[in-house]
Amino acid sequence: MTTPQAPQTIFIVDDDEAVRDSLRWLLEANGYRVRSFSGAEEFLNAYEPDQVGVLIADVRMPGMSGLELQEALIARKAPLPIVFITGHGDVPMAVSTMKKGAIDFLEKPFNETDLRNIVARMLEQASERVSQAQAQKNHEAILSRLTAREQQVLERIVAGRLNKQIAGDLNISIKTVEAHRANIMEKLEVTTVADLMKIALTKAEGTA
Repeated sequence: MTTPQAPQTIFIVDDDEAVRDSLRWLLEANGYRVRSFSGAEEFLNAYEPDQVGVLIADVRMPGMSGLELQEALIARKAPLPIVFITGHGDVPMAVSTMKKGAIDFLEKPFNETDLRNIVARMLEQASERVSQAQAQKNHEAILSRLTAREQQVLERIVAGRLNKQIAGDLNISIKTVEAHRANIMEKLEVTTVADLMKIALTKAEGTA
């Protein structure tokens, strides 16, 4: 069963009320749902990671800066693309934010057409990120059904170990390994080793 996604939202975080208002007017005029915040802490208190959206944040703000906000979102593993706006931008700062996942970096006064294009492109990526994060959660929930011993057997199956080798690794009989394999397949609701590998490798990629 697929969980319906929340409506797409453009989040604006800027301590300058005039900037917030102008951005809201521009984006709402183009049909976007917009929520604005005067500070990073206020935004973090309201944001839920499963929300599909884009964050437009000023770099320099009282209290938590835009860059610190980006770090906080990274720590939360929030699948939220970011575009920074600032009147104090420089190349090193832009490079640093881009490497950490910001999609773009615009200096005030920014070009409105460029901003609209960036937002449209980022919303597409935001939807992909949220879908990937949800898929990862689903895989983790499935894998949590396994016992500790079954997890050990699964790790060795993924590593390409044969039943005889797994039995030797874990000091159990081959029949016990076969029983664990059958239980794993049943709990994960798969019928082939290929499908089993997909689930296990998705988990591994998500924790890498």
